Amino acid sequence: MKRSVRFPVSATLLRRLALASIIANVAIVVTGGAVRLTASGLGCPTWPRCTEDSYTTTPEMGVYGVIEFGNRLLTFAVGIIALAVVLAVLAHRPRRRGTLPLAVGVLFGIPAQAIIGGITVLTNLNPWVVGLHFLASMAVIAVAYALWRRIKDPDGPVAPTVPAPLRTLAWITTAVSASVLVVGTWVTGSGPHAGDHGAARNGLDPAAISQVHADGVFLLIGLSVALYFAFRAVGAARAARAAAVLIAVELGQGVIGFVQYFTHLPAVLVGAHMLGSCLVLLATLGVLWATRERLPAAPEAPAAPSAQRVGAAA
Repeated sequence: MKRSVRFPVSATLLRRLALASIIANVAIVVTGGAVRLTASGLGCPTWPRCTEDSYTTTPEMGVYGVIEFGNRLLTFAVGIIALAVVLAVLAHRPRRRGTLPLAVGVLFGIPAQAIIGGITVLTNLNPWVVGLHFLASMAVIAVAYALWRRIKDPDGPVAPTVPAPLRTLAWITTAVSASVLVVGTWVTGSGPHAGDHGAARNGLDPAAISQVHADGVFLLIGLSVALYFAFRAVGAARAARAAAVLIAVELGQGVIGFVQYFTHLPAVLVGAHMLGSCLVLLATLGVLWATRERLPAAPEAPAAPSAQRVGAAA
C-alpha cells in the first residue's frame, strides 16, 4: 500500500509566514486609514458589492472607488497569508502545541474584521462602528503576534523571568495601552477625516476627549518607565530591553500625536499615528512576553524493552 505524500514545513518557513501575517495585518490598518483620510470610505457605497450591480469598482466612481476597492482586495491577500499559516502549522512536524488555535483565530478574525468593515459602509461610516473596525484589526494583530512568539518558543513549561509584582505591573501596563487605543478611536470619531464628507461624528468634544487620550498616554509612559527601572533592578535584562523599546515607540507616537493635534490633523501625520498605534501594541506585547519564558521540552525517556525482546535476549 502506498504511503501518503507529506510536504513538511520547516520551522524557519513557519516563523516567516507568521511574521508575514503580522506585517500584512498592520498594512491593512494603514491602508484602511488611507481610505478614511482620502474621504474614500464610501467609494464603494455598498457591501459586499461595490455597487448595486457590480462587485468591482466602475470608472464612474473615480479614484475614491479605486482606493476603497483596493483596500477590500487587500483583505483577500491578508486572508491568503493567514490560510497559508494554518496549512503550514498543520504540515509542520512535530506539531507545535497551541499554534493551531492561534492560527485559526487569525484566519477567522480576518473575515470577522471584514464584516465589521462592511457594516461601517452600510451605516454610512458610523464613527463608533469605524472605531470597532480599527479595534478588531488590533485584536487580530495581537493574536498574530501571540502565534509568532509561540512558534519561536520551545515546547517546555512556561517560567517567569521577573517577580510576580512586576508581572502584574506589566499586565496593568498592557491594559492601559489597550485603553489608550480605545480612547484614541473616540478622538478620531470626534474630529475630521470621517472617511466621507457627509459622515456623522460621535458628538464628543474634540478638545476634551483629546485631553483624556493624552492623560492616558502620560500614564502609559510613566508605567513603562517604571517597568524599565524595575526590570533593571531585578536583573531582567531581556525585559528591560523590551521596556526600553516600548518607551521609544511611545515617545515617537506621542510626538506625532502632539504635532498632528497642533497642526490641525494633516492626513499624513494621522496615517503615521495609525501605524504608530500598531507599533505601540506590538511593543507592549513584547514587554508582556519578556516577563516569562518557555523552557525547552524535557527529552522523552527511552522506551522500555518489550517482554518479547527480553525473552529473546535471555
